[in-house]
Amino acid sequence: MKNAIFWFRRDLRLADNAGLFHALKQNNPVQCIFIFDKVILDKLPKNDARVTFIYDELLSIKSELESLGSTLEMYYGNPIEVWKSIIQEKEVCKVFTNRDYEPYAKDRDKKVAELLDKNNISFNHFKDHIIFEGNEVCKSDGLPYTVFTPFKKKWIAKLDEKIWNKNSYFLTEYPCEKYFDNFVKSHSASKISLSEMGFERSTIKFPSKIVAQKIILKYDEQRNFPGIDGTSKLGIHFRFGTISIREKARKALALNQVFLSELIWRDFYAQILDAFPHVTKGAFRPKYDKVEWRFDEQEYMAWCEGKTGYPIVDAGMRELNTTGYMHNRVRMIVASFLTKHLLHHWSLGENYFAEKLLDFDLASNSGGWQWASGTGTDAAPYFRIFNPTSQQTKFDKDFVYIKKWVPEYGTESYVKPIVEHKFARERCLSTYKSALA
Repeated sequence: MKNAIFWFRRDLRLADNAGLFHALKQNNPVQCIFIFDKVILDKLPKNDARVTFIYDELLSIKSELESLGSTLEMYYGNPIEVWKSIIQEKEVCKVFTNRDYEPYAKDRDKKVAELLDKNNISFNHFKDHIIFEGNEVCKSDGLPYTVFTPFKKKWIAKLDEKIWNKNSYFLTEYPCEKYFDNFVKSHSASKISLSEMGFERSTIKFPSKIVAQKIILKYDEQRNFPGIDGTSKLGIHFRFGTISIREKARKALALNQVFLSELIWRDFYAQILDAFPHVTKGAFRPKYDKVEWRFDEQEYMAWCEGKTGYPIVDAGMRELNTTGYMHNRVRMIVASFLTKHLLHHWSLGENYFAEKLLDFDLASNSGGWQWASGTGTDAAPYFRIFNPTSQQTKFDKDFVYIKKWVPEYGTESYVKPIVEHKFARERCLSTYKSALA
């Protein structure tokens, strides 16, 4: 009998996995694979912690499959070439996977689907890492929402007629474990090492996928204060699908509506990227491409290194550089500082975050940076400019966060501010106003 293949991508789990569930339910035995995409990996630094994270999660899946008498086959190369070799080596009738909405992934999948079709192999893909996609949540005229608040209202209404029913169809778990007997029976496959792909094992500590319930219960009260443990830090797990978005949405419905809103933001930005792929190369609102951005290498490096003289900005950048994580409130502050105070193009910050953040997600990163710079979907006007001093007073008044990451703050060795707030604010407003006149 020919085999079906399930192709893991950003869905690294065996439980509640939409594409895997549909693969296991059909009649052909299912072989699981993962392709380390050389096109993507060649652009990454060789100590990129995310590669270590993915690799270790795959070894965990491989071990779990081996306990079921199956295995995970791992490949390294250009996906098109890898698929050509798989087709030659194996008797394959169907391929299953979960959708990815990033421009590169959509183009790659189109080419893979064409290759499979030429060989009479079906390509079956499913929605998994977001709750709603495409035209499932759209305006009455069928066009996508470009403002979050009406999107959120429609998103919530779409869940179920009983709005807060946690048993909504869209949040239903896919019971993959009922069909585990349908995995192909095979011997353990050899595994690719990190070093074979040119990567070093990272020593960064990854956030746990287990979050204390009290954090979610108090999320709305504590999420803005970087000095306390008040956020889930689940971003990396959502990004690579080591947890189910449906499971977390069900829990958010029961525990905290503000946390649920954060999950809705993920859907919103994913749909913006899907419908408006130009946001990866320019402003969502093209008229903002006319802004005359500055660039000063010394200022930019001061921002990157956390040496701007604004302690909450510096604390955030140092946290990012050390851990691969940055508190959500502080992300907004440092992004506003780079784009508004220094008038540096938002793509510089977006690219820096893309390299450093463990939970980097193209849709959310692009959306967040354009929100901060005023060039994106946000309905607020461009003249929202965070004052980093007042933000620190409001959200880290006792300097708990700052003392942790900027120990020299308050001493003579701490750097002076690289730009004065009032001057920077007026320069920003004047520059934007001239561009949009």
